[in-house]
Amino acid sequence: MNLANKLTMFRVVLVPFFLVAMSVDVIPMRFLWALVIFILASITDMLDGKIARKYNMVTNFGKFLDPLADKILVAGALICFVELGWTRAWIVAVIMMREFAVSGVRLAASTGEKKTVIAANIWGKLKTAFTMIAIIAVLFMYILADFGVICDLGGQKGFEFPIAIITDVLMYITLALTVISGVKYIYDYRESIDPRC
Repeated sequence: MNLANKLTMFRVVLVPFFLVAMSVDVIPMRFLWALVIFILASITDMLDGKIARKYNMVTNFGKFLDPLADKILVAGALICFVELGWTRAWIVAVIMMREFAVSGVRLAASTGEKKTVIAANIWGKLKTAFTMIAIIAVLFMYILADFGVICDLGGQKGFEFPIAIITDVLMYITLALTVISGVKYIYDYRESIDPRC
């Protein structure tokens, strides 16, 4: 396994640690730890692709695993957000449906006659980058709220800040990019799921 794929695998390994930090109340400064882990995982996402292209380490395994690792990380974060009441369940449900649909197209393409491995396109990369930035921003706001630096509008402790509104805006933009990129994938590779084939 080359270095780029090892970085991708490392990102997958970080996910359980992130989930524990987000979910276990007794961990001191748990959201801060979750943020550190998520940023580290996001850095591996940026590095693995650059290393693979620069040093000719692009493999079919990497093309398959890299977007899958992103999906696992983002899905874990968004499900935690729902559990904590930070975002709406229907938004995450639509995002997850898109991910399942695109994964289905990828599977159909890779097992079809042409055995095409679908790499991420520009819309998919934009969606992933914005989603990770949005998750980091939301975590950062709630860390500041935990430390009493800011509070949501109408709160009692800290400087009033529209945490919930900003979170909603970020999640709606994420949703829009997710749907657009999903439709683009399905349209571009519609031959892979054509029932006549």
